[in-house]
Amino acid sequence: GLQVPGGSTSMRDGFEKQRRAGASAREALKQAAADRLGINPGDLRTENGRVIAPDGTALTYYELAEDAALLDAPEVELRPASTWKYVGKSMPRLDMVGKVTGTAQFGIDTVAEGMVFATLRMNPRLGAGMVRFDASAAERMAGVIKVIDLGGGIAVVARNTWLAFQAAEAVEIDWQDAPYPPENAALMEVIAAAFEQKPDSTLRDDGDVDTTVDGTEIMAEYRAPWLTHATMEPMNATAHFTGDALEIWAGNQAPIIVQQKTAKICGLDQDKVTVHTPFMGGGFGRRGESDFATYAAQIAKEMPGTPVKVTWTREEDMRHDFYRPAAMARFRGVVKDGEALALEGRIAAPSTTRQAALRISGMVPPGKDKGLVEGAFDQPYGIPSFRISGHIADLSVPIGYWRSVGYSYNGFFIDSFIDEMAHAAGRDPLEFRLQLIAREHGPSAGCLRAVAEMCEWTGQTADNVGRGVGFTYSFGTPVAQVVEVVDESGEIRIRKVWIACDVGTALDPRNIAAQMMGGAIFGLSAAAGEEISFAGGEVQQWNYPDYDLLRMHNAPEVAVRVLETNPHLGGVGEAGTPPAMPALANALFDLTGTRARSLPLSKSFPLKL
Repeated sequence: GLQVPGGSTSMRDGFEKQRRAGASAREALKQAAADRLGINPGDLRTENGRVIAPDGTALTYYELAEDAALLDAPEVELRPASTWKYVGKSMPRLDMVGKVTGTAQFGIDTVAEGMVFATLRMNPRLGAGMVRFDASAAERMAGVIKVIDLGGGIAVVARNTWLAFQAAEAVEIDWQDAPYPPENAALMEVIAAAFEQKPDSTLRDDGDVDTTVDGTEIMAEYRAPWLTHATMEPMNATAHFTGDALEIWAGNQAPIIVQQKTAKICGLDQDKVTVHTPFMGGGFGRRGESDFATYAAQIAKEMPGTPVKVTWTREEDMRHDFYRPAAMARFRGVVKDGEALALEGRIAAPSTTRQAALRISGMVPPGKDKGLVEGAFDQPYGIPSFRISGHIADLSVPIGYWRSVGYSYNGFFIDSFIDEMAHAAGRDPLEFRLQLIAREHGPSAGCLRAVAEMCEWTGQTADNVGRGVGFTYSFGTPVAQVVEVVDESGEIRIRKVWIACDVGTALDPRNIAAQMMGGAIFGLSAAAGEEISFAGGEVQQWNYPDYDLLRMHNAPEVAVRVLETNPHLGGVGEAGTPPAMPALANALFDLTGTRARSLPLSKSFPLKL
């Protein structure tokens, strides 16, 4: 009953359902045409939105839809893939022209007659409220209409957005203290302390890790920071409350949840709320939340009869996210005679699943927290003794779903450690992975073979060049990547990335390649320079100069190969992100001989950012 594009589920969940619905609708349209024309439906064919009779008579779907809707949905046997006309081919993106010419309509482009403009300013110590505020200076500014108490902050309504921004800054506010340790080091100490507690989960425990000691033992600790979504379009929503109905315009990933939560804010039945979903200027999980819409509904409720466009400043957006949590991992491995005998990983982090699920749905999923350790326990490495445990850290910093979720940090942790095990075993890191994975999963091994072929992997590089391999199986799709870095007069540039993925059925190969490219750039940006840190309970990164992403001048060339041997349809929106992070770290080790176990890597290497 939900419409939520997240977890790379759209294709995996929707493809067969859409096929069955489409096939059933087609046969219903043929039956409606047969009834109208007085012929057997088996004599009809469909093409280009029409039902066509043997004599050439054609009826459009539009003409037949009303009659077809009255028929019971026929059960239809699906056509074999060999007969597909469009599926499996690269199709033109219908949104491309609008997006490159600036004519596409995003949420922030919404215009309504009589609209006023608003922004909000919330406590930068996340989750806390206000002690007091004085809005007198803001209220004296010409064009300011209203200052509204939102509980944890204020909203300013004005005649234009810039004025609202300026007036919000003019409000004097005393904030409550943060409900979590105020400094970054103290927050990481809480995460580290979780290792001392009994694990929440041990979802993989093969062999006997504890007694496997005969060989070379490797131990390592890794750290990953908090991350923000940093969408190009800041959070925004336009709301029009009439007293008995509400209309919302907002780029979002969960329209039904937006409908439910804004209805509750305004005291309306859910069917009295209309949600318009324009293009999103970036989501990555952030717009699966509904705070931007509920704040707009709360403000519109104070302005009945008047449409209100609420636009967050970049600083408010970046400092009031639901962050990817910081995480730590402690690994122990044993290798002997070039073989991996044992791997034990312990992961500690706040629980995204529990916090986000409680906020979004009002309930915590029962059982062990799989999301905390995904990307570690579920990797197809054929290591005889293999154990992964998860330790939940109790922190109230707001966290949420970030592109690839737990795979984003666990992919970096475990694949960096696999690389360390390969070097300790005296093995080529790609061949070492391939041997372990070939025992477990053919499509994953195929991705490693393909990426090795693409980059002509030899394990040898020039003195100023480094290459690293990364692999993660996530969202049903194995992805192998090789990252190449080059030292240019003391500055290290990410030069090229090769990606091989196996999605099972490539519904649109060019779109899959685009998603893999975007996912890899997203992961490389996070690995190279992104970090959210806290001081005095407040996020220190205010804007893109504080939280730099890869841009055109420093983004690498990317090559993608899409394979189709996987027996199941895999996701593509997130699977390209996790392996990019360890691949970059491993390439930097190959170049410099320095092993960085903490992100971002710009703290350890002179990366070109």
